[in-house]
Amino acid sequence: MSIKPEFAARILSGEKRVEFRKQAFRADVSHVVIYSTTPIGAIVGVCEVDGVFVAAPSTVWRKFAAVAGIRRAGFATYYTNRRRAVAIRVAKPVRFSAPVPLSSIGERRPPQSFRYLPTSSLDRLYAAADQ
Repeated sequence: MSIKPEFAARILSGEKRVEFRKQAFRADVSHVVIYSTTPIGAIVGVCEVDGVFVAAPSTVWRKFAAVAGIRRAGFATYYTNRRRAVAIRVAKPVRFSAPVPLSSIGERRPPQSFRYLPTSSLDRLYAAADQ
């Protein structure tokens, strides 16, 4: 999942425990690989998916404001003219000691928002991060 560096850092510190998206992903997703966008441009960590909540933006904000890691104005701007918001609850973040290039998991381009990866990519990623 592509995430701006400031929000990736907040997820990995445990401050931000929910990631907001406009589209939900498949129900069987168990982990999120955190790709930090420019200027980092690499994978910086991984976290587990602890559930997905979909509702009107106002409902999502009320439920998750305390762990959002974003100001209400930014949230409101992101969901302008949207009827639904997706909140991905994240847990057990793991920050890698150094950014890992996408090539370590066989990827060449960063995802626009998110991309599905096979489990073997997650295994390769942990191996690359340990080096």
